[in-house]
Amino acid sequence: MKLLENKKALVTGSSRGIGRGIVEAFLKEGAEVWGMCTKESAGKSELEALASENGTAFHEFYADAGNADVLTAAVKNALAESGGFDVLVNNAGITRDTLSFRMKKEDWDSVLAVNLTSAFLVGQIISNDMLRKRKGSIINMASIVGLHGGAGQVNYSASKGGLIAYSKSLSKEVGSRGIRVNCIAPGFIDTDMTHAVNEDIRRAWVEQIPLKRAGKPEDVANAALFLASDLSTYITGQVIGVDGGMGC
Repeated sequence: MKLLENKKALVTGSSRGIGRGIVEAFLKEGAEVWGMCTKESAGKSELEALASENGTAFHEFYADAGNADVLTAAVKNALAESGGFDVLVNNAGITRDTLSFRMKKEDWDSVLAVNLTSAFLVGQIISNDMLRKRKGSIINMASIVGLHGGAGQVNYSASKGGLIAYSKSLSKEVGSRGIRVNCIAPGFIDTDMTHAVNEDIRRAWVEQIPLKRAGKPEDVANAALFLASDLSTYITGQVIGVDGGMGC
């Protein structure tokens, strides 16, 4: 039996990078997956084919995670269509990096809206349904900079640190109803987002990693798979670092 057979999962920020890796891992392990992104993804047909190969289904829907009204309506519609989710992965995220004294308020607001507020809004909708069923796993995608900070990333760091605190608090609220809430804190993962960083900076980051390589989306996806599955039924309120030892 596959790890997520007969489970339904919602993954936000599903079109590329870590989110795409998580969707692929979940489909291979038998989950029926709803992926949320801002527009139709280039890999939609590939994910549908992967789902079919594994005897399940992939559904893609669209919303701006920074628009509370649009996001709420889209997630409520997906919830009704699915009949309820066993797993939620809040992965949607953006960066607007610059030094704090140069940062525009709109860059602060937009990062907090997408990275933190959207997780609260989606989590509120989905956890209410999970409470009724008395089961579920919520996985929030934090970051190593949410634990240790990052120069030029005060908005991103604040959003990810807030996500960790939110997750720990929510885990205490819903644990008695059989719902687990955990965070994954990736380090330097090789994605489109990190490709935008200067190559010299990328090399310097790798030198700080004990395993001496950047992570891959599948490294994070494997951690998400563990937290989504029944292998982790006694784990909640935790932050799992997937960083090659960078945060030691």
